[in-house]
Amino acid sequence: MQTIGIRPGIPLLIRRPNFTTPRKSGITRLRSLGFAALAGFALSGCAAVTDSIVDTSSQTRGEAILGPSSKPVTVDNVAGNDRLRRLAAEQHPKIVASYGGEYNDPKLERTVARIVGELTTAGDNNTQIYNIAVLDSPSINAFALPGGYLYITRGLLALASDSAELATVIAHEMAHVTANHGIERQKMERAETVATKVAEDLLGSSNAARAAAIRGQLRLAQFSRGQELAADAIGIRATAAAGFDPYAAVRFLRALSAYTRFRSVTGAKPELDFLASHPTSERRMEIAQRLARQQGGPGVGTRARDAYLAGIDGMVYGDTAAEGFIRGRDFLHPRVGIGFRVPKDFVIDNSAEAVTAAGPNDMAIRFDGVRVARSIPLTDYLASGWIGGLDPNSVEAGSVNGLPYARAKAAADGWQFAISVYRVGDNVYRLLTAAPLGTEELPSLAEETARSFRVLSKSERAGLKPLRIKIVTAGSGDTVKSLAAQMAPIERKEQLFLVLNGLDARDAIKAGQKFKLVVE
Repeated sequence: MQTIGIRPGIPLLIRRPNFTTPRKSGITRLRSLGFAALAGFALSGCAAVTDSIVDTSSQTRGEAILGPSSKPVTVDNVAGNDRLRRLAAEQHPKIVASYGGEYNDPKLERTVARIVGELTTAGDNNTQIYNIAVLDSPSINAFALPGGYLYITRGLLALASDSAELATVIAHEMAHVTANHGIERQKMERAETVATKVAEDLLGSSNAARAAAIRGQLRLAQFSRGQELAADAIGIRATAAAGFDPYAAVRFLRALSAYTRFRSVTGAKPELDFLASHPTSERRMEIAQRLARQQGGPGVGTRARDAYLAGIDGMVYGDTAAEGFIRGRDFLHPRVGIGFRVPKDFVIDNSAEAVTAAGPNDMAIRFDGVRVARSIPLTDYLASGWIGGLDPNSVEAGSVNGLPYARAKAAADGWQFAISVYRVGDNVYRLLTAAPLGTEELPSLAEETARSFRVLSKSERAGLKPLRIKIVTAGSGDTVKSLAAQMAPIERKEQLFLVLNGLDARDAIKAGQKFKLVVE
């Protein structure tokens, strides 16, 4: 029996039927957000920090811990260790694939390369060779592997506001490499056993399971609390040495916290794999501030904001056509050709496993798809045992927007569910709405969502394009409201505008300043 939670604490039991699940190239290629907890292939982080990290005097014992290794294992010398070379070479394409591939944009790549170049030429180990990939994922993440493999998602690039902020993220990941943190962790975790287990799990698995195995079980990029703090200290020093503003680390941590608050207003899970590994507690920001002060007073170093914004101008924001788009309360999938709308006050998230929506009063919606033989009636499929607590007397068939569908009710452990399934070609799509027992609104809200499911027209599918980052220059009369009004039809435009531009609601918009917008 497989337990799939609609949202934390909702014990909906879904038993995996003997049907083939569509590959992620279809409706199930939905990533980065959602209520189902996905084990992220990211850096394991610290839950607490200590003051000892700020003592970086060369006279202290801590200097050896907080400095790069004299023999870092990077791309240029990893060949000396066949096992590490194999692991780095073998896992790199799998990691890239699990994040949707690399994001190809020469202008953006030049921007990242310029920042990396400045960091490497100014660093303590300026002969290192790094393999840096920009991942085509809206998740906000960055991580490193032994051998100098560094990964940054375009979601993270969209959140950063200047070159210095990106530099501090990259310097942190470089620090893990140059301090051999991955090698140390690898020894602790007996990496040979882990790598073998991963290989075994990959054999005979579906692509979805393969991605989950890579991201959830491979431990090469997981670091201890002390290593994370050491990487902070090394990274901030390296950022300053390269001429960047060392206080950028604090600004980026604040941006991460602001984005978390923005996403958590409705209980939605933020697309912040980075936060699972790089906690942004107030205490950690305070320590980063103290580390920055050791490099000079406020104003030291460059932010290179305009150059950075020019580099990300036009970059895709959010999901791609292969994953489906969220437009306000609508989920629209141009590749598969289906869509639906959630009720007012629900917020949609697009996850690796499903589309989910969080609503008021602990209500939630989950949408996914499976491949089911056309010979199996929808009513039989509903009653086939894949969902626990089903009321067999509630199963009924019907038609909505010209599509055959069936619906039923279920209840389990204090929760009630309304389930609707639709057949489109060889696929069956499932809409499940959950609420605590006794929630009077459930039937009407579930019916509203169920009735909105439809097949998109050719023209509608052709007109759906990814959202992109657009850089604009504020005019003399511009305000947060006027700039945010230029954004695409997305929820809470003004709040997102503030988060993406590192602003507070009290900050004034100055003419001539450049800002990020999310547009169609």
